[in-house]
Amino acid sequence: MKGIWYNFIRLIIKIGLFFYTKRIKVSGKNNIPKKGAVLFAINHPNGLIDPLIATTNIKRDNHYLVRAASFKKPVVKKILGSLNLMPIYRIRDGASQLGKNQEIFESCFDIFNRGETLMIFPEGSHNRKRTIRPLSKGFTRIVFGALEKYPDLDIKIIPVGLTYQNVSYYPAKVSLNFGKPISANDFYNPEKLNISTVQLKNEVSCQLKKLSVHIKDDENYECTLAKLNDAQVDFTNVELVNKIILSGNIPEKKEANTNLLKPIFYLILLNSFIPFLIWKKVSKKIDEIEFIDTFRFTINKVTFPIFYSFQTWIIHLFFGWNIAGIYVLTSLLLILLYTKLSTTNTEA
Repeated sequence: MKGIWYNFIRLIIKIGLFFYTKRIKVSGKNNIPKKGAVLFAINHPNGLIDPLIATTNIKRDNHYLVRAASFKKPVVKKILGSLNLMPIYRIRDGASQLGKNQEIFESCFDIFNRGETLMIFPEGSHNRKRTIRPLSKGFTRIVFGALEKYPDLDIKIIPVGLTYQNVSYYPAKVSLNFGKPISANDFYNPEKLNISTVQLKNEVSCQLKKLSVHIKDDENYECTLAKLNDAQVDFTNVELVNKIILSGNIPEKKEANTNLLKPIFYLILLNSFIPFLIWKKVSKKIDEIEFIDTFRFTINKVTFPIFYSFQTWIIHLFFGWNIAGIYVLTSLLLILLYTKLSTTNTEA
């Protein structure tokens, strides 16, 4: 029953993302083992929408480690637990809370022992910066701890690179690249655990820098990023953009494309006035730009179906179901048309 619930929610989210994203460009899915223990190590540029995009493009059921702050309310905790989410505690949650992580780690060990998968963000926090930040050792503690408890396990680590054309911009344009499997067993040496940890972190980091757009975080970062934005490069063409960065031969400045479908956007707003007002009110309380996509997607996913269903019902009362059906299909078509065909420029 839990599996049916999980897959139903994943399908609902996937449909929502289809209407929210201009394109999700996926590569390397054949690198994902069809069975056995797998840890997906993903970079984290854009809040909670990152795991939604990743998991809806992975056929296997996933377990997730997320910030413990999300589990404060009992009802929310129960819902998140039903979707395979588990809390991970950080020092900012209080030193006394860190001891609870061992219980979570034990659950992760058992997940691997059952031949299931785990998704984790080894950078430790979200940040829109186009660079792979230093990885925490938490994911190495989990895989090495599992191998210590279950010596016969074979654990594969799949680095996953996420790159957005413009974080927090609608419609979203995203690249999702699955890397080559890394055998955790090849790195595990209980006699030299610190060395094993450093080597595994380096291997995962090296792949992530190729699977997502990576600008070295030094004194030239802002200048390089500004030139790439001015050139209107397609950041979702990760391999090409990384080659441009390494060569230093950044194209000349290019004017941003004009969004010719803007009139359709205003028509959608007129037809979705109440959901838009709800979003505008909520958006004023968002203090991290990396959470804009997360909240906008979630609010739209809830309010649009309810509001359109209500409007369809009202129309049917006056004009019948045929006209009501035409109305709702036209409304959805307008959203789809704008999402798939409008322009997603780089950051201003």
